[in-house]
Amino acid sequence: MLVLSIDTASNFCSTCLLEGSRVLVKLCDDVGKRHAEHLIGQINLLMEREQRDLLDIDLISVSIGPGSFTGLRVGISAARGLALALAKPVIGVSVFEALACEAAQHYKGRPITVILEGSKGVCYVQDFSPYHKNRGNPRQDTAIAVAESLEKNTILIGSGAEDICRMTLCDFLNIRYPQIATYAFLATKKICQGKPLPLYMQAPSAKGSSFFVPS
Repeated sequence: MLVLSIDTASNFCSTCLLEGSRVLVKLCDDVGKRHAEHLIGQINLLMEREQRDLLDIDLISVSIGPGSFTGLRVGISAARGLALALAKPVIGVSVFEALACEAAQHYKGRPITVILEGSKGVCYVQDFSPYHKNRGNPRQDTAIAVAESLEKNTILIGSGAEDICRMTLCDFLNIRYPQIATYAFLATKKICQGKPLPLYMQAPSAKGSSFFVPS
C-alpha cells in the first residue's frame, strides 16, 4: 500500500510517501503561513523524486491538528481534493494520536499523556492507554490541574510536556512534534470515518491561528 501523508498543522509543510513500513521519501519546509503556495508543488516534487504517479497512491493521510487554522485548512482541503480526484480514501490523524504512538514506541506498557502548549496559560491535553488508545477526548486545562490529574508511571510527551514534568515525578519524552511518517503509519491502522475535520482547541480568531474542537 502506497500512502501519501500531509502535515500542515505548524509552520512546516511536510509530506511523505510510505510503502508498507518503509518511508520512500519525505520533504519538510519551513513556510510560515504560506502553505497554500507550497503544498501542491511539494507533493509534485515528492512524486517526481520517487518516480511515482498520483494514480499510484492507495491512501491519503492528513494531520487534523491541533495547529494553525490557516495551515490545517490548506492541508485538509488538499487531502480531500486529491482523494476525490483519485477516488482514494483519506484519513485524518491528530497530533495527539501521532505523539502517543511515538511515545508508545519508546515506552512499552505505560500510560501516556500528550500535552501541547496552548494560549492564555492553558494546555491542550489528551490521555492514552499504554498502547496509544485514547482515554477520552482532548481537553483544555491549566498546568497545575494537569499535573494533579496524572497517574503514576505516566509518560509525558508534546510541546507542553516539559514544564509539567518538572511539577511531577513522571518521565518526559523530549519530542515536541510528531514525524510525518507517523501520520501515514497510523492512517493504515484506522478505519475511514468520513471526511477528516480539523481539530481546533479554541474558536478561530480574526488573526488566524486557533485551536478548537468543532461540535
